[in-house]
Amino acid sequence: MLPELLAPARDAEIGIEAFRHGADAVYIGAPRFSARAAAGNSLADIERMAAYGHQFGARTLVAFNTIMRDDELADAERLAWQLYEAGVDALIVQDLGLLSLNLPPIPLHASTQTDNRTLDKIRLMHRLGFTRVVLARELSVEEIRAIHEAEPDIELECFVHGALCVCYSGQCYLSAALTGRSANRGECAQPCRLPMDLLDADGRTIVAQKHLLSLRDMNRSEWLGGLIDAGVTSFKIEGRLKDKSYVKNVVAYYRQALDAHLSADEKSRSSRVTYTFSPAPEKSFNRGFTGYFANGKREEMWNFDSPKSMGEWVGTVDEIGSNYFKIKTEQKISNGDGLVCGRTVGFRANRVDEQGRIFPLGGVDVCRQLKRGMEVRRNLDHAFEQLLERPSADRRVPLSLRFSADADCLHLELRRPSLESLLASAADIAKMPLREPWCGVTVRLDGHFERAQKSQADNIRRQLTRLGDSIYVADAVEVAGDECFVPSSLLAQLRRDGVAALNEKWRADYEKSRSAFVRPDYAALAAQINATGILPADYKANVLNRNARQIFAQMGLADVAPAFEQQQPRQAVVMQTKHCLRMALGFCPKYQPQNGGAAKPSAMSAPEPWKLRIGRSNFILKFGCKNSCVSEIIRIFAAEKNEP
Repeated sequence: MLPELLAPARDAEIGIEAFRHGADAVYIGAPRFSARAAAGNSLADIERMAAYGHQFGARTLVAFNTIMRDDELADAERLAWQLYEAGVDALIVQDLGLLSLNLPPIPLHASTQTDNRTLDKIRLMHRLGFTRVVLARELSVEEIRAIHEAEPDIELECFVHGALCVCYSGQCYLSAALTGRSANRGECAQPCRLPMDLLDADGRTIVAQKHLLSLRDMNRSEWLGGLIDAGVTSFKIEGRLKDKSYVKNVVAYYRQALDAHLSADEKSRSSRVTYTFSPAPEKSFNRGFTGYFANGKREEMWNFDSPKSMGEWVGTVDEIGSNYFKIKTEQKISNGDGLVCGRTVGFRANRVDEQGRIFPLGGVDVCRQLKRGMEVRRNLDHAFEQLLERPSADRRVPLSLRFSADADCLHLELRRPSLESLLASAADIAKMPLREPWCGVTVRLDGHFERAQKSQADNIRRQLTRLGDSIYVADAVEVAGDECFVPSSLLAQLRRDGVAALNEKWRADYEKSRSAFVRPDYAALAAQINATGILPADYKANVLNRNARQIFAQMGLADVAPAFEQQQPRQAVVMQTKHCLRMALGFCPKYQPQNGGAAKPSAMSAPEPWKLRIGRSNFILKFGCKNSCVSEIIRIFAAEKNEP
């Protein structure tokens, strides 16, 4: 199938804008049971958004990906059916307890919260009946390729842009441990973004009040071609709490980036999207960018100074006055722009005069903190944001029209690429000829039409291609039988009747494709699987209800520990991460070529185990340095309460 661009939506209005700006699918939070509890939506809004997307052949996926208590299962089952009836195309789930419910015939996607980082896990999810897995963010292009080659029949969804969780998804209990707000219940307090101290075993401070677990944002746009070749089905943008301008900008950017990898034939079958702006992801909220192990190598993926948006690089401080400064830059700075000098001095440009002098909000106090040569970034481009507040994209479906006429009747045939054709790549078409490449209708208008004195072809084309009030753009117009005189009003009526008939045919075809899905017997599939050694049997299994416990038992794991949210072990691994503080701080010999392969001398006087202090809570760090650091993780254990 063609690569799918999957966009986030905080609400239906943002989801519709995501479709309008080129998304092939949008994921949105359910009214309940979403891993972003703050981004829940009503059924009516989800239905409205789904209907809008369906006219382009674009799908609506619903995040249904929390773990659930026993008393929530009945509501979850009822809501799953309501979502299906609202036109939702798939549910993204984490809790395996859902598999024993009476679910509607709707595809299930295994959320990244199910911790999909190994071939064995992806294969297990496929055997359980999931049609797609959302891969762990930490996987490289080559690791994804190996998974696809070994398990080619399951769809692979890969994050390509947006905020990064420092922990393997679904395995983070830091928020629950510190605040009682569980990430697996959609209530993460994001303590990883807070400032914290790093201490050695003797309690001495190694680093004070830095954002040690705060990562940059992912940007894998330069790896899209490799990811397509590796077998990725869906390219996912993170951001269900982001605003409309963020979604517009980032979706437009990735739409253009993905289209650059499509063949001419594939583009001809796709929707045509035009923009009133030039997409630039660095102009939207970002903490700086990282490819995050895309090439299998480590890079500077952290930002210890701030978890806030760093924006785009614009230049350096060139001149400093008492209450103003100038920037050496080629870009225009406007009143209201948000600027960051260095990594920590942030402010608004209150006024910018004709000489390029910037008078910051805060005046003298801000200017005192500046130094000549200091890097300047813009994290709010006021003019760009104003541009995105207005309508900024137009999406159209290519339409072929054929007109014919005789003295007694007008005929108009309208065709658009079929849903099957829309989803098929050039390789798919070459391997398996399409059963029906077109979705088409023919409408007629009876009457008596006199012979014209001259050809009517130009006027017929002009009237039939006036499709501005529809989602279509005329791709080809054939006029046969232009000898009859047909009033423009009748041609307009014929066009409107044809568009209405085509829309109805498309809706019927889309519903037929949805109803063709047969719900697997998930429980029966589970009974055929031995998941020993693949699924954890401790609290990291995230088993919070009896149905999940039953599914695990069917797979050979009869004695699974309660979920962390139900019973917290005295000393538990609350986070697993590939972000290594030892390496990031310059204490790892392997990744310190500037020191001649030697770690910083200060590391020798910092006995382990090291500890993180977040507020008043301490956590012990344990480093996994084996296996050439490819699978190296930092295991963070909840500390004993009586520790200093």
